[in-house]
Amino acid sequence: MTAADTILLTGLEVRATVGIFDWEQQIEQTLRIDLEMAADAEAAAASDRIEDTLDYKAVAKHTQEFIAASRCALVETLAHRLAEELMREFGIRWLRLTLRKPGAVRGSRSVGVAIERGKRR
Repeated sequence: MTAADTILLTGLEVRATVGIFDWEQQIEQTLRIDLEMAADAEAAAASDRIEDTLDYKAVAKHTQEFIAASRCALVETLAHRLAEELMREFGIRWLRLTLRKPGAVRGSRSVGVAIERGKRR
Protein backbone atom coordinates (compact mmCIF):
# COMPACT_ATOMS: atom_id res chain seq x y z
CA MET A 1 0.00 0.00 0.00
CA THR A 2 1.57 3.27 -1.06
CA ALA A 3 -1.30 5.63 -0.34
CA ALA A 4 -2.20 6.83 3.15
CA ASP A 5 -5.94 6.81 2.54
CA THR A 6 -8.59 6.18 5.17
CA ILE A 7 -12.02 4.59 4.87
CA LEU A 8 -14.45 6.01 7.43
CA LEU A 9 -17.45 4.37 9.05
CA THR A 10 -19.02 6.59 11.70
CA GLY A 11 -21.97 6.39 14.03
CA LEU A 12 -22.69 2.69 13.51
CA GLU A 13 -25.22 1.63 16.14
CA VAL A 14 -25.29 -1.91 17.48
CA ARG A 15 -27.24 -3.54 20.31
CA ALA A 16 -25.01 -5.53 22.64
CA THR A 17 -24.67 -7.06 26.09
CA VAL A 18 -21.83 -5.22 27.82
CA GLY A 19 -21.31 -3.98 31.36
CA ILE A 20 -19.82 -4.73 34.74
CA PHE A 21 -23.07 -4.97 36.67
CA ASP A 22 -25.20 -8.12 36.80
CA TRP A 23 -28.22 -6.27 35.42
CA GLU A 24 -26.17 -5.09 32.41
CA GLN A 25 -25.42 -8.69 31.54
CA GLN A 26 -29.18 -9.34 31.34
CA ILE A 27 -30.03 -6.61 28.80
CA GLU A 28 -28.90 -5.22 25.48
CA GLN A 29 -27.65 -1.66 25.25
CA THR A 30 -26.95 0.52 22.23
CA LEU A 31 -23.30 1.06 21.37
CA ARG A 32 -21.95 3.51 18.79
CA ILE A 33 -18.87 2.68 16.77
CA ASP A 34 -16.64 4.89 14.65
CA LEU A 35 -13.97 3.29 12.49
CA GLU A 36 -11.05 4.74 10.57
CA MET A 37 -9.32 2.08 8.48
CA ALA A 38 -6.25 2.27 6.27
CA ALA A 39 -7.02 1.48 2.65
CA ASP A 40 -5.68 2.25 -0.80
CA ALA A 41 -8.44 4.38 -2.31
CA GLU A 42 -6.23 5.17 -5.31
CA ALA A 43 -6.70 1.71 -6.83
CA ALA A 44 -10.48 1.88 -6.35
CA ALA A 45 -10.62 5.39 -7.80
CA ALA A 46 -8.80 4.18 -10.91
CA SER A 47 -10.95 1.07 -11.42
CA ASP A 48 -14.25 2.28 -9.93
CA ARG A 49 -14.74 -1.27 -8.58
CA ILE A 50 -15.66 -2.28 -5.03
CA GLU A 51 -13.27 -5.23 -5.27
CA ASP A 52 -10.36 -2.77 -5.26
CA THR A 53 -11.16 -1.17 -1.92
CA LEU A 54 -12.28 -1.96 1.60
CA ASP A 55 -16.01 -2.69 1.41
CA TYR A 56 -17.39 -0.60 4.26
CA LYS A 57 -20.82 -2.20 3.98
CA ALA A 58 -19.26 -5.64 4.58
CA VAL A 59 -17.25 -4.18 7.49
CA ALA A 60 -20.42 -2.69 9.01
CA LYS A 61 -22.37 -5.94 8.72
CA HIS A 62 -19.51 -8.00 10.18
CA THR A 63 -19.11 -5.48 13.02
CA GLN A 64 -22.81 -5.67 13.88
CA GLU A 65 -22.83 -9.47 13.84
CA PHE A 66 -19.61 -9.76 15.87
CA ILE A 67 -20.75 -7.33 18.57
CA ALA A 68 -24.25 -8.81 18.77
CA ALA A 69 -22.69 -12.22 19.48
CA SER A 70 -20.21 -10.88 22.06
CA ARG A 71 -20.63 -10.64 25.81
CA CYS A 72 -18.07 -8.52 27.62
CA ALA A 73 -17.92 -6.71 30.92
CA LEU A 74 -15.72 -3.88 29.63
CA VAL A 75 -15.99 -1.74 26.51
CA GLU A 76 -12.18 -1.92 26.40
CA THR A 77 -12.36 -5.70 25.97
CA LEU A 78 -15.01 -5.46 23.28
CA ALA A 79 -13.10 -2.77 21.37
CA HIS A 80 -9.88 -4.79 21.46
CA ARG A 81 -11.58 -7.98 20.28
CA LEU A 82 -13.45 -6.17 17.52
CA ALA A 83 -10.26 -4.51 16.26
CA GLU A 84 -8.47 -7.86 16.12
CA GLU A 85 -11.41 -9.45 14.32
CA LEU A 86 -11.72 -6.72 11.68
CA MET A 87 -7.98 -6.66 10.99
CA ARG A 88 -7.91 -10.42 10.56
CA GLU A 89 -11.12 -10.75 8.56
CA PHE A 90 -10.52 -7.84 6.16
CA GLY A 91 -6.73 -7.64 6.06
CA ILE A 92 -6.73 -4.14 7.54
CA ARG A 93 -3.21 -2.98 8.38
CA TRP A 94 -4.20 -0.09 10.64
CA LEU A 95 -7.38 1.09 12.29
CA ARG A 96 -8.64 3.51 14.86
CA LEU A 97 -11.79 2.34 16.60
CA THR A 98 -13.98 4.41 18.91
CA LEU A 99 -16.64 2.56 20.86
CA ARG A 100 -19.16 4.61 22.85
CA LYS A 101 -21.76 3.54 25.36
CA PRO A 102 -24.42 6.28 25.45
CA GLY A 103 -26.10 7.07 28.75
CA ALA A 104 -23.72 4.99 30.86
CA VAL A 105 -22.85 7.86 33.17
CA ARG A 106 -25.46 10.34 34.34
CA GLY A 107 -24.75 13.81 33.02
CA SER A 108 -22.64 12.64 30.07
CA ARG A 109 -23.65 11.94 26.50
CA SER A 110 -21.58 8.76 26.46
CA VAL A 111 -18.51 7.00 27.77
CA GLY A 112 -16.18 4.85 25.75
CA VAL A 113 -12.76 4.05 24.48
CA ALA A 114 -10.70 4.87 21.40
CA ILE A 115 -7.99 2.43 20.36
CA GLU A 116 -5.51 2.33 17.52
CA ARG A 117 -4.03 -0.90 16.21
CA GLY A 118 -1.50 -1.80 13.52
CA LYS A 119 0.85 0.37 11.51
CA ARG A 120 -0.39 3.19 9.29
CA ARG A 121 2.17 2.37 6.60
